[in-house]
Amino acid sequence: MSALASLYPQPLWQWFAQICAIPHPSKHEQALSQHIQAWARDKGLSVLEDKVGNLIIKKPATAGFENRKTVVIQAHLDMVPQKNADKVHDFTKDPIEAYVDGDWVTANGTTLGADNGIGMASALAILGSNEIKHGPLEVLLTIDEEAGMTGAFGVEPGMLDAEILINTDSEQEGEIYMGCAGGVDAEFTVAAQWQAPADSVTAFTLSLTGLKGGHSGVNIHLGRGNANKLLARFLADKATALQLAVAAFNGGSLRNAIPREASVSVTVPSAKLAQLQQAVAEYQTLLQFELAAVEPALKLSLAETTTPAQVLTPAAQSRLINLLNVCPNGVMRMSDEVAGVTETSLNMGVITTKDNSVQVLCLIRSLIDSGRDQVQSMLSSLAQLAGAEVTFSGAYPGWKPNPDSPVMAIVRDTYQDIYHKAPVIMVIHAGLECGLFKKPYPEMDMVSIGPTIRFPHGPDEMVNITTVGQYWELLLAVLERIPQRG
Repeated sequence: MSALASLYPQPLWQWFAQICAIPHPSKHEQALSQHIQAWARDKGLSVLEDKVGNLIIKKPATAGFENRKTVVIQAHLDMVPQKNADKVHDFTKDPIEAYVDGDWVTANGTTLGADNGIGMASALAILGSNEIKHGPLEVLLTIDEEAGMTGAFGVEPGMLDAEILINTDSEQEGEIYMGCAGGVDAEFTVAAQWQAPADSVTAFTLSLTGLKGGHSGVNIHLGRGNANKLLARFLADKATALQLAVAAFNGGSLRNAIPREASVSVTVPSAKLAQLQQAVAEYQTLLQFELAAVEPALKLSLAETTTPAQVLTPAAQSRLINLLNVCPNGVMRMSDEVAGVTETSLNMGVITTKDNSVQVLCLIRSLIDSGRDQVQSMLSSLAQLAGAEVTFSGAYPGWKPNPDSPVMAIVRDTYQDIYHKAPVIMVIHAGLECGLFKKPYPEMDMVSIGPTIRFPHGPDEMVNITTVGQYWELLLAVLERIPQRG
């Protein structure tokens, strides 16, 4: 952590080191929130915790900037808790083990939390400075962004005075975001009927590990393997021929992260054991061929286990395997309006076997509501065909682009002046909270910027040190250029 605190800009990195030291996965942000509140009150700043747990901290303008428009800098308090299978780490208790690797900061076997810890650190560093020039300033830190946007849903009219919002949750230096995708959760429930396993069988757990995973929006177009889908494909191809009986299927951990790992517990007739081993080896060779460019560390493993007390009946197993195999996943459509940006996608994020059912949690994203509605309709039809149930929840709107946004123009021109090159104006295939803020504050002018973050939502997450400095310089220059009120 001491190495982090010495990086440029020091105020930002010193705050990020503190953030890493205090556990703050989604739905467990209170310790970090209390730390920030105590610090802000000690600084004499106005602090409000709203009824859902968001923080609003207000700071007066520096001398000479009192008549500028009020700006709110916005970030989220929570981080995605993902770790490698061999990493012992409790995200609710253990600090993030961040370290410097060349021009990057990453973590030891876990997500780093640069998403959105760097943005949060920048806002807090500005609040703590007596030298940075700015008009009336508000900082909004929301809870639970990664697991349902509970905080953004809870923001109410009248809580903020600002006319301009700067969201800090973008992940590519040199890009300015003026729009984002909306989304909705889809959850299948497949009824599980059980029977005793057959005689003369051997039990195994088939595991798929070593995939890159990543953000289910930003990385969905990269063609990375989805562990849930890849194991379902194996079962669809081999379960009948090898007389496999499924005892459990579990994979992924978050609806908004591409699943890196999955496992299925099966029994196989002892006479077919050699065929199963051969089939697994052949499937690994096939996947290594198909995904060589994107998943070089992919690994299938077969481990013998104790015989389970029950396995799915043939009918229940068939329904489950067919649903998992045919369920859409990945890019549904690329945008015609914004080149290179995914318009609509689906991520089969989590599969969990329970006593009476198997639950499958997916996340639909789309830049347009009709695209989201189309995928919902497809999943409803699939559920009917498979004899399953599907429910949709947590729908949140996209952020409609405004090419005439005054603050976007300020950020664009400021970037051009500092770095002597034009930034890229973008729409992101991810769920920034700006779309939700538009409901209580429809006239608020919004923009999103950030440093370069690679592999968010996975244990390979890293943030580029040089771009953090560039993001910081841009943010401070923009604050100095905010126009006067009226």
